[in-house]
Amino acid sequence: MRPDIRLITDAGLLKHTAALHSVYADAFRTPPWNEDEEKAIEFVGRLARDVRRPGFTAALAFAGADVVGFATAWTTRSPFPTDRCYPQAAAGLGPDDTTDWLVGAREIDELAVRPAAHGTGLAADLLDAVTADAPDGRSWLLTSVRSGRAISFYRRQGWTQATHPSPDGRGIVVFLGPRHPARSLAPQPL
Repeated sequence: MRPDIRLITDAGLLKHTAALHSVYADAFRTPPWNEDEEKAIEFVGRLARDVRRPGFTAALAFAGADVVGFATAWTTRSPFPTDRCYPQAAAGLGPDDTTDWLVGAREIDELAVRPAAHGTGLAADLLDAVTADAPDGRSWLLTSVRSGRAISFYRRQGWTQATHPSPDGRGIVVFLGPRHPARSLAPQPL
């Protein structure tokens, strides 16, 4: 039986904090992420702020009463942020494309499923749920170049890689969603 996916667009998400922490820890503790308990706590700590962002939406996958996966997203603000990995994204795209393609678009912040749900289509369902009503189809995300599995997954879902960092294992990759109007403008790798 497929998990039940529920959308939450407000602070009601916070009543699921313990479950989200658990899924996050399960999803990101293994390579290539190797995130520890501190990173899971940081993620949960950001949620109280994130639920107040314009355009916030989350999709939670329930198997009975248990959360087995989630995705969080919001509208990228203007000016383009300068914390976390945003500077790397902006450097890869340049100032004009960053503003034109990402500002005002639906930004997928986290996508996580329990390892037991890998390969079931759940991650694709969660991604679809948080991007279905993206303004003018404009959605984007970034992921680490260290995760060939994540990069392959997004490509299979029809996402277009918009940045092509050196494959040294340290950069981030920006993807534009399948309905993003700038998809055809994204540079292709050499």
